[in-house]
Amino acid sequence: MTIEWRYTVQKELGVLSLAGFLGAEAVDRFTGAVGWALARGTGPVILDLTSLRGWSVGGQLAVADAARRLAAEGRCLELAAIPADGSLVPDGSQAPILVHCDLPAALASHQAAADGQREWCSDEWPGTRGSAAIPLA
Repeated sequence: MTIEWRYTVQKELGVLSLAGFLGAEAVDRFTGAVGWALARGTGPVILDLTSLRGWSVGGQLAVADAARRLAAEGRCLELAAIPADGSLVPDGSQAPILVHCDLPAALASHQAAADGQREWCSDEWPGTRGSAAIPLA
């Protein structure tokens, strides 16, 4: 099983939303989505995990690697709505990643509106396509 992703750019903020399970077989796709975010946005990236069913240790390490990639470009990664187990695998090589309880809280911390300016998504993204709105539920 793989993941689906959607990247929404707002003014100086990006939201990368994932759906599915972030396991070993999805790491390459996730890495590509992070590359998409790096190429098409500026400022912090909120990784919205609202629709993520879970993640493996490898998936968690991929998230830590994404934080390092973003930091190398002067950007930070923040997490919203981590999977129910609440675990992250710290690797000690970077500053802690800011975790928000959900996407609305993450957006509020940046005083960002719930509507995006531009959106891209994978082919099987669950939900309405062509809408730049970020769901708040």
